[in-house]
Amino acid sequence: MRKLTIATLLLAAGTAFAQPESRPAPPPLTLDRLFANPPLLGTPPRLLTIAPDGRHIAWLQPRADDQLRYDLWVEEVETGTRRMAVDSLALSAAPAKLSEAELMRRERARLASVRGIVDYHWAPDGQTLLVPLDGDIWLAPLQGAPRQLTATPASEIDAKISPKGSHISFVRDQNLFVTELATGQERALTTGGGGLISYGVAEFVAQEEMKRMTGQWWAPDDRRIAIARVDESPVKVAVRAAIGASGTSVFEQRYPFAGTPNALVSLEIHPLDGGAPVQVDLGPNPDIYLARVNWLNRDQLLVQRQSRDQKLLDLLLVDAATGKSRVLLSEKSDTWINLHDSLRVLADGRRFLWASERSGYNHIYLWDGARLKPVTQGQWPVDELLAVDEAAGTILFTGFRDTPLEKSLYRTRLAGGPVERLTAPGGWTESVSDRKGSALLLTASSPDKPSTVVLATTDGGPMQVRRQLSAADIPYAASLPAHAAPRFGTLKAADGKTDIYYALTLPPGLKPGEKAPVFMEIYAGPGARRVRHAFGTPLHQYLLQQGWAIFQLDGRGTPDRGVAFEAPIYRRLGFPEVDDQMAGLTWLKAQPGIDGGKVAIYGWSYGGYMVQRLLTKHPGAFTAGISGAPVTDWRLYDTFYTERYLGNPVTDPTPYEASDITRDAAALADPLLIVHGLADDNVVFDHSARAIAAYQKAGKPFGTMVYPGQTHRINDPALQQHLWTTILDFLDREVKAKGR
Repeated sequence: MRKLTIATLLLAAGTAFAQPESRPAPPPLTLDRLFANPPLLGTPPRLLTIAPDGRHIAWLQPRADDQLRYDLWVEEVETGTRRMAVDSLALSAAPAKLSEAELMRRERARLASVRGIVDYHWAPDGQTLLVPLDGDIWLAPLQGAPRQLTATPASEIDAKISPKGSHISFVRDQNLFVTELATGQERALTTGGGGLISYGVAEFVAQEEMKRMTGQWWAPDDRRIAIARVDESPVKVAVRAAIGASGTSVFEQRYPFAGTPNALVSLEIHPLDGGAPVQVDLGPNPDIYLARVNWLNRDQLLVQRQSRDQKLLDLLLVDAATGKSRVLLSEKSDTWINLHDSLRVLADGRRFLWASERSGYNHIYLWDGARLKPVTQGQWPVDELLAVDEAAGTILFTGFRDTPLEKSLYRTRLAGGPVERLTAPGGWTESVSDRKGSALLLTASSPDKPSTVVLATTDGGPMQVRRQLSAADIPYAASLPAHAAPRFGTLKAADGKTDIYYALTLPPGLKPGEKAPVFMEIYAGPGARRVRHAFGTPLHQYLLQQGWAIFQLDGRGTPDRGVAFEAPIYRRLGFPEVDDQMAGLTWLKAQPGIDGGKVAIYGWSYGGYMVQRLLTKHPGAFTAGISGAPVTDWRLYDTFYTERYLGNPVTDPTPYEASDITRDAAALADPLLIVHGLADDNVVFDHSARAIAAYQKAGKPFGTMVYPGQTHRINDPALQQHLWTTILDFLDREVKAKGR
């Protein structure tokens, strides 16, 4: 078999996408085509995985005739033979009636509009897949027909298969059940769930903010399972109206607003032999976060307990037989501690790998049974630990050693030492690995090459690409000759010393002396970035063809640059990010080809907050703004996210008052369009309602577009087209047709 390096494959992909010089220029992009089927960038696989035995890979693929319905596909690693393993329509053709708990889980995962299969798990032998579908659970062998394991009126959620493959577990009607696969015998491990009590689930803030989507953890020998108990009785009731096209539904949702009580979360260990559950000692203070749970060995757990103010993270060693715990190690911060998923237990059941920002950057450490020893180090952050090969003495991880603009795959020794970059420079790579790092699924792109999914192997030596998995003939290939890549660079932040990265793209064909209006897209908040060496969106190319320049800037407070880069926003949301964007705007207006009198700003969620913050703090600096699903008053947002950055408003309301957009409503002087889904249960519509009332009271005109039935994202293609038609009409009217 011929093997290729990743760099060679990406070069070949670029060649495949290239068009002969004699071919006519591609037709201009249209809004109709941007949101039509098939998608311009193809249908990328979702939830890529490698079987535990390394012989197969699996993924979720949307149907050709329905881009929102997913089926499960598998492919043999050795031969490349692929097939649909589970046809979602064949197993469940009728419209699904999902429980409110499952609907909320999907919204937390941003899968509210997705149909068909949304999750699956490999059995440990790599020969079977566990597939939840429309509230029931199926077991799908690679050879043979799927077997239905549940068929009840209630929804079974968060289905898992035990480490040895003897049982499955799931939550039904707020209790945790297990089924023995050999006999099909089902039984409830908990019976106290109901009302405000749930077992085996993650509470709202764990799902939405902590990236913990489960509340159940199997022991490695299948003899026990740790189960979270969630009591929502202290949590404040928020009455939420989900306004849809066919009517309005009113929900009483338990929502932990900043400064109000959280759910009470405890942890129990249930033996499968019918013995009494064991209560885990999480300490005397109930007002904590259950951040992560891992089994160290069959008799001990590792539990991460985070303080309410998120400045302390304790790793507890728990005796599974008694529930007694002791602090094994602690992480402390003057601001906040970012959680991670890089804990990996080694084969001896005593040592483990751990991630910490104690050096100022996120790095991997080895706990040797007594203390932490650094495995990686330097003034750059690790992103995630992917694989550990103890026999070879190596680990694989993703990170930003070479530049913050490129997520890359790296390898180093388990004992520490030189770090080797495995993926090619110049692009951005998302990586999925098997346990040892011998098989990899890489999704790589660069500013001028669309995403390519490849299967690669390492075999302890240089990484080699086996084959490309994604299609090379994507519809956008015809438009690649006209594709305009951004120009990247740095400018000084508002502090005058910190370098921050920007991406600027000028419309093709702009002649010397001509000036283009600017579409400035912003997020600028914690946890997300916009400036990367990755392929952009066709929507930006459409805007470029309409004569817009595109500008993006990642200022202080955004991730992947270390603790000191994130820390300035502590207790000061809406200040350093605003200052840095204004520094970027000043720089931008001085660039050739830029019409400084026609700069529009657009953002969603935190970006929506930033749009209104900039317009009200710096009236006249921008020509117009579009604010989507914005936070406007941080007291209306949840505890975990908001208190991390602003503290507790009960003890100190000052940071909340200072960051409140509505206090500056009278300063609005530029055209503003507010967009919000009327069923948003994350940034609830109350945020926009409060801003709307403040602008009205101040006598300020503005525009509004609301979407009945839509949640935090507008995912339906027809509605996306309507949204962007609305935005572009607004921009044509308020920016292009006007000047300063």
